[in-house]
Parts: sequence; structure tokens; C-alpha cells
Amino acid sequence: MKAWHFSETAYHLLPPAETYESIRVSLPNRHYDPRIGADLYHRYLDEWLLAEDEGLDIMLNEHHQTATCVDPAAPLMLAVLARQSHKARLLILGNPIANRRQPIRVAEEMAMIDVLSRGRLEAGFVRGVPYEISPANSNPMRMNEREFEALDMIVKAWTNHDGPVSFEGRFFHARQINIWPRPYQTPHPPIWISTTSPAGAARVGTRGYVQATFLTGFDGTKQIFDSYRRAWREAGRGDSVPEDRLAYAALVYTGETEAEAHAGAEKLLWYVTSNKVPPHFASPPGYVPVEAGVKMLRGAEHPLSAFAKAASVEAAIKAGIMMAGTPDQVVKQIRAVYDHVGGFGHLLNMGQAGFLEHDETVKGIRMFAREVFPRLQEFRA
Repeated sequence: MKAWHFSETAYHLLPPAETYESIRVSLPNRHYDPRIGADLYHRYLDEWLLAEDEGLDIMLNEHHQTATCVDPAAPLMLAVLARQSHKARLLILGNPIANRRQPIRVAEEMAMIDVLSRGRLEAGFVRGVPYEISPANSNPMRMNEREFEALDMIVKAWTNHDGPVSFEGRFFHARQINIWPRPYQTPHPPIWISTTSPAGAARVGTRGYVQATFLTGFDGTKQIFDSYRRAWREAGRGDSVPEDRLAYAALVYTGETEAEAHAGAEKLLWYVTSNKVPPHFASPPGYVPVEAGVKMLRGAEHPLSAFAKAASVEAAIKAGIMMAGTPDQVVKQIRAVYDHVGGFGHLLNMGQAGFLEHDETVKGIRMFAREVFPRLQEFRA
């Protein structure tokens, strides 16, 4: 199993939650102090590089108009890490290509980073969260179709080496596609897709890309991975899915004692408890497919329901979205999720969030890397 250190580069120094409607989209940026923000950027970069020194790989993502993730241009942060790091795989999860107007620009950015890092890029793509539909001035309808059509264009740009070609799709059109540089890896960097629904996982499984899911807990993750495996088999890819095709992201904090770990985990939980978002940002019309919307109206739980219920460290651990405790406890908690969902090959560790200070983050990274990670290599489904 591979393990990745992940931070959403949050800006946590906010006014009381009762004084604003939403932490995403509409929170006035007067609350952001660029001087503090600069210190935080440098701190987060140092933590990623420390994780590399400890034998972990590096993951980052992007969001827009939110204090929960002040990385609105992840390719820029990735380019810094491509130069400053030396051996870690670099996962961007990911580019919200359904909201990007120029997929070829994304292909160029990722190819450049792959070359700069000498072939260490893992290129992840996402549809884009519902909160960012209006800031992107995007249409919530047919986002899945836009995402995969954009990805088809990107793969064509990466794999064509004999002069300009064209692409004519339903949503995207391009002439004279002939990117320089081309990717370092052949035929192209590994492709990841993040989805939090069984329907989305089926689309990923059909194509054989790496499926990642985030904070979906025991049952939500099992639904997603089972759907991926079923689609993989139906596409004729074989009877069994290699574990390196499946990734799970969770909040993780390891301490010397249970009390120390839970104190750190309580600060990590800020990511869940601070996520104050009104319905008109959280559920724009058309974002959820009609069938899924009908099922939820009839009482079916969304795979992310575990996230919504995790109001305490104990509840988050019980839901399977957090692993926190001594090394023995964290290994046991990871094993419980691993066995329940049928195994996975990547653990994406959100090891920094909220008010977790730098020294606490460093200790959590080191404890996990030295006391937990080696034991994960023994896992077998």
C-alpha cells in the first residue's frame, strides 16, 4: 500500500461562524491576511517535503473561493513541489476539468510538470464540487459528460506525437493540437479520477483509471469500490481489480498516546465541523443526476452522509472517515475499513487541517510514517 500526505492548505483564522452565511463562495476575503497566508503556504510546503523525507508520497488538490482550501491553482503549487522534491510521487487530485474552458491548457500544464519532476506526476481529474458551479460561471447540467470529454481531449494531446491533430466533441473543440513539451512518462502520466458515487465509479472502472474517494466511510466506500469492480469486469479488464486501482482518503492523526492523538484529531476535525454551506451552494439544480436525486428524496443516503454525521472524533472514527490513536489503534482502524471495502492500494492521509499547528502536524506525519506505514505493507484482501 502507498500512503500520501495531503493538506488542503486551509486558512483557519476566521470570524465566528454565526457571523457569516457560508465558508465557501461568499465569505468576504477581507478576512484573509496575505501576510499570514504567505507564512501558511511556506509551512505547508515544508510539511509536504518533510513527508517525502519520511517515505510518503505527496498529494494536493484545488478549490475556489473558500477558506477550506486556499489553493485555487494547484498546478502552481505542484510545480513548486516538482522542483523542490526529489523522489515522492506527486498526485494532483485534481484538475476540475468540467469547469475549465481549455482542456489543452491542462494537458500542457500537466505535461510540463511531468517533465519538470522527471516523471513523478500522478494526474488526477475531478468533476468539481457543487459549491464552485456559480463561481466558475458554469452549468451544473451534464458535468460528467464534460469531464470525460475534456479528459479524452487531454489524453489525445498527450499521446499524439506526429504533428497537429483536431478534436471535435459535443462540448469542446480544438484545432492544431501539438503540445510542447510532451509528457515524460509513456504513454502518459497515470490518471486518477475522484468520485463519491457508485455511478461515477462505474464510469471510472470502465476506463480502468485509478478510482479515489474522499471521506465516504465504511458503507459509502464499499458501494463505490464495488461499483468500480463491477464495471471493470464488465469492460473485459479481468476478473480481479488490482488494489493499486483504488484509493481512499481519510483524516489521519497518530500520537504516542490515545489522548495525544485525539487532541490532534480534534483539530483536524475542523475540516468537517467548519463546513458551513447553505443549500443553494451545496445543491445547485442539475448537479445531481435525476435518478440519484429521486433516491435521496426517498430517503436513500448519499455516500458522503458519513461526512455529515462526524461531529466528534469518536463519531468520525466509527464512521470510517478518520483514523486516530496510537499506532496500534490506527493500524486496526485502517484495517477495519480495508477489510470492509474489499481492499485498496492507496491511503490518502489528510494529516493537516484547521488549528493543527506545524509541530503537531510534523509529529503526526512522523508517527504515521515510522510506526504505521510499514505495517500497512502486510495488508492483503
